[in-house]
Amino acid sequence: MAKNKQFVEKVTAMEDDFGQWYTDVVKQAELVDYGPVRGTMIIKPYGFAIWENIQSEFDRQFKETGHSNVYFPLFIPKSMLQKEKDHIEGFAPEVAWVTHGGDEELEEPIVVRPTSEVLFGDYYSKNIHSYRDLPKLYNQWANVVRWEKTTRPFLRSSEFLWQEGHTCHATQDEAEGETSQMLEVYADICENYLAIPVLKGKKTEKEKFAGAEYTLTIEALMHDGRALQSGTSHYLGTGFAEAFDIQYLDKEGKQQYVHQTSWGVSTRIMGALIMVHGDNRGLVVPPRIAPTQAMIVPVAQHKEGVLDKAYDLRDQLKEIARVDIDASDKMPGWKFNEYEMKGIPVRIEMGPRDIEKDQVVLVRRDTGEKEFVAMSELEERLPALLNEIQKGLYDKAAAHRAEKTSVTTTLDEFKQKLDEKGGFIKAMWCGELQCEEKIREETSATSRCIPFEQEEVSDKCVCCGKDAKEMVVWARAY
Repeated sequence: MAKNKQFVEKVTAMEDDFGQWYTDVVKQAELVDYGPVRGTMIIKPYGFAIWENIQSEFDRQFKETGHSNVYFPLFIPKSMLQKEKDHIEGFAPEVAWVTHGGDEELEEPIVVRPTSEVLFGDYYSKNIHSYRDLPKLYNQWANVVRWEKTTRPFLRSSEFLWQEGHTCHATQDEAEGETSQMLEVYADICENYLAIPVLKGKKTEKEKFAGAEYTLTIEALMHDGRALQSGTSHYLGTGFAEAFDIQYLDKEGKQQYVHQTSWGVSTRIMGALIMVHGDNRGLVVPPRIAPTQAMIVPVAQHKEGVLDKAYDLRDQLKEIARVDIDASDKMPGWKFNEYEMKGIPVRIEMGPRDIEKDQVVLVRRDTGEKEFVAMSELEERLPALLNEIQKGLYDKAAAHRAEKTSVTTTLDEFKQKLDEKGGFIKAMWCGELQCEEKIREETSATSRCIPFEQEEVSDKCVCCGKDAKEMVVWARAY
């Protein structure tokens, strides 16, 4: 064993301190380090590799649905940001300003982009003239800055990575179709790649995106019973088009305002990944987005033939899975702990005795179960096992969400269920802002969404007792 090596430290038990557990996992799984400015983070190679796999699937589906990638500037003139009143009011508390260039004070302060609706609005106003120019289906991969008061890696940081789609359409129907379509893309990737079950629905007026007509959302439940908004898609209507004079000449020769959408997912989804699947041994990464799906760990690798056989095995498997090998001089126990901490889905152990028997040992990260597999059957068994793990992680998360979901009909019951087990609370709502705000004041729970799949759990509002308008899912959230 190399000198000065230590086993991977244990993480704080999530049952004792979930916040500290999260911080421990983020650091010890080597996902991020803290940046030099409060609220910033350095995404380390392993963390960025996971993000790249998530990003790659998003990007693939965006392009399949007809979108093109673009890049817009980081800086926005103050006068441009102020063109859409509701938008600037919504973002004002989080905006970072540039007031000096070198030693000189700028004539006009510049905003470091918190989002890019106004930049796209200005561009579209100069580049859309006719119905033949529509639709415009653009997506941008970028960083944004929002001056958060309380920060935590991935969940809330002053600077983060994301994608933001910005599209223009000739009609309201087309734009609303786009808004719904992109929410389905988000839900598909969360559920089928990240193995995170999500609720799909519409935000209340209070919770919608600043400047939008309405916002659609996917909401996920974390292990500790708190919710996380995991992706949003906004129908902007003609508000930005009117502010920026984005008009086109229709087929009848009449001037019309375009209908717009915007939609985004950020590195916050990495936080969801950690908090939905992680355990007290560290990170658990679903196979479909894992940078390394299986890690070969030679045992007694100093003995003749062990390393050669391990490399042969890697070459045999690399066409069917993302396989790597750890041939370092660390002890096997160290390696086992390290790859458990990093959440690699499968560990492949092989030593002299296994080679004699022409077999390997497969160890699942999610359950810890071991199985002996003949080398001749490994090419068939490994992909099947990865699919079993992927499905198992989703099913486990879905079962946890079901167990943490309550139905309540009174505010007292609402408070009791929330305090006892947290999670999602299904309750009817009259639609009045006063009741929504009262629930938040008395419980610290917010409306997460008005689900597309409605249930009539009562005919009265959980807060005021008046006739209910719709069912809302509530939760304490990150």
